Amino acid sequence: MDQTAATADLTEPTLWRKNGWTARVIKNEDDDGWAVEMTRTGDAEPALVGPWTMGRDKKNPKPLNAKDFATLVKTASEVLERATAHARSKLHKSLHVTAPDGARLRVHLDIVADEDDPSAAVTAFDDATGAELWRHDVPPTFALTVTSALGLVAAHR
Repeated sequence: MDQTAATADLTEPTLWRKNGWTARVIKNEDDDGWAVEMTRTGDAEPALVGPWTMGRDKKNPKPLNAKDFATLVKTASEVLERATAHARSKLHKSLHVTAPDGARLRVHLDIVADEDDPSAAVTAFDDATGAELWRHDVPPTFALTVTSALGLVAAHR
């Protein structure tokens, strides 16, 4: 199948492809009902799989329609956004501490999750000016807490 055919709009009762998304109604393996999976074009796995409504005959799935497809696209997009935000939050953490001399600091932990050579660094910034005060390499498993941040602050003062 050529790339154009794989991305062309399609609106069949149980398969819609439009605007970079594919909705496919599938048999629900967990019960006698139906499910719908939403897959973004180019992704190997669906972003969303959820229950789908039975049709009027109570055995076949309800056909997809434009309103349902738009709702599914919105929901699947939100799922992907939340997953991206969660992944990003695992790689960057930030907190504020007060140094023993009374200075307010913003301390960041940034992790580079490279499969071959993961790394991490803690950077301290003056909270008032935003100026970088120092940067310290740490293991990617380093846990940024108020206590660990204050320990690094003490080592750099």
